[in-house]
Amino acid sequence: MKFTTLPNSTIKISKICLGTMTFGNQNSEAEAHSQMDYAVERGINFIDTAEMYPIGGNEHIFGSTERHIGSWLNKIGTSEREKLVVATKIAGPNRGMEYIRKPLDFSKKSIHEAVDLSLKNLQTDYIDLYQMHWPERIMNMFGQRGLTQIDTKWQDNFFDVLTVYDGLIKEGKIKHIGVSNENPYGVMRFLHESEKHNLPRIATIQNPYSLLNRLFEVGLSEICMRENVGLLAYSPLAFGVLSGKYLNGNKPEYRMSRFPQFTRYTGENATKATQLYNDLAQASGLTLIQMAEAFVHQQPFVMSTIIGATSMEQLKQNIDAFEVVLSPEVLSEINRIQELHPNPAP
Repeated sequence: MKFTTLPNSTIKISKICLGTMTFGNQNSEAEAHSQMDYAVERGINFIDTAEMYPIGGNEHIFGSTERHIGSWLNKIGTSEREKLVVATKIAGPNRGMEYIRKPLDFSKKSIHEAVDLSLKNLQTDYIDLYQMHWPERIMNMFGQRGLTQIDTKWQDNFFDVLTVYDGLIKEGKIKHIGVSNENPYGVMRFLHESEKHNLPRIATIQNPYSLLNRLFEVGLSEICMRENVGLLAYSPLAFGVLSGKYLNGNKPEYRMSRFPQFTRYTGENATKATQLYNDLAQASGLTLIQMAEAFVHQQPFVMSTIIGATSMEQLKQNIDAFEVVLSPEVLSEINRIQELHPNPAP
């Protein structure tokens, strides 16, 4: 397993991060424990979750992902917990999840409530990396390519949010902070306020990045490399689409049939691009999973890649794929396909 250092810290994190959003809905507690046991055996020390998980959740299973992780952390004991880097996220507004709390915002009250509940669910005294799942303001994300109008109701509160996190870090409840589903404006505003007022600095950004969505390369990649903010790349297999198993009209039991609202990777151009990538992988003696995971892993601005699975077989395949190194010739062909179908799944 390869490791890197969390920006502005001495914390070592594995280049593979275990994503957990299926725990508590698609995966049982026992299955969740087995996945975490196996991930640690393979050298992974980085686990990512969120207060709103599991995916496809509701008020009845809300928080069960954190609780499954918490029961596992309790089982392995304090000394083993200290070897891990555990990340979670606070949910923002505009997502129809008012059962989490009212209001869903980043006020001091909401952040403290969210942190305290996550600490309780995770059965831990501290959170290594605490992230904002998406911004408070309305912006282009989750399938939207661009911003057409400004959210005039939102009030700039970057300073206020960082001040709250400063207090939580001093209390010892969280160690580091990050953003998720952000754009260049938000990242730069957080960095500016932290520098101006000597407040905590965001260490990471968790955004989608895959063969079907390379939007991070426009704007955000330069910021992250120049400002030392690490990308935690999520959905490297595009909800399983980049496994290739849904090509040729195949529709096995899978996440998007179970949750039809998730249409991000199901468009016509995404399917065309996936077929071309699959053909390239086969011609190169690779599986599509290997090529897709290796492509993400090799990017210089990717600090760690978040993988998730609903079965142990999938988890093993995902981890094994990181042993592949793509040749310049394969990378050139990948870029040719990207030119034909640029970012079909924003």
